[in-house]
Amino acid sequence: MSAQPHEGAASYAADDPETALKYAIQHIQGDDRVQIVEGVITPLSPSWDHENAADLIREQIGPALRKLDCRAGSGNLDLPGSSNWYVPDLAVVPRELAKGGEALTPDQTLLVVEITSDSNGDTDRIVKRRRYAEYGAPLYLLVDRQQRACTLYSAPGNLGYTRADGPLPFGTPLALPEPFDLELDTSEF
Repeated sequence: MSAQPHEGAASYAADDPETALKYAIQHIQGDDRVQIVEGVITPLSPSWDHENAADLIREQIGPALRKLDCRAGSGNLDLPGSSNWYVPDLAVVPRELAKGGEALTPDQTLLVVEITSDSNGDTDRIVKRRRYAEYGAPLYLLVDRQQRACTLYSAPGNLGYTRADGPLPFGTPLALPEPFDLELDTSEF
């Protein structure tokens, strides 16, 4: 006996737990957004300080986004074949993928930004860094508010990123390489 999705719902294979779990978190009633980190469903409720850091980055990369025809946001990132479904603090993606796009994968991004909170610092520092590299995100910027430092990871591989620029204390300019080719002011993070 197989379960059938309710009317109007996208179908999924009932015998596929990964798809079923990812489908379920996308259909939570209410305005709550959640992500799945190593199989654990985690609600998202960033503070204003957290949002401030994301907005400062978005403002600084704005001219590059227009030049590259990209969009920045906190859309869903699926990590197929794993029990992970991330909602990054900021991801930069080509406009044609963002428009009408559902979940994307880390390798479709140009940059992923995670900003730590007291409750998730180690997740962003360790777990997400490893997973973003494994799934091919070319650049991963960690804004560590507890350590008051930024680190830019690049050159992803199956075992993690092979290059790291940082940790650089807040206030130290951080160079975002091509295709951005700009320097981030981190003094207000």
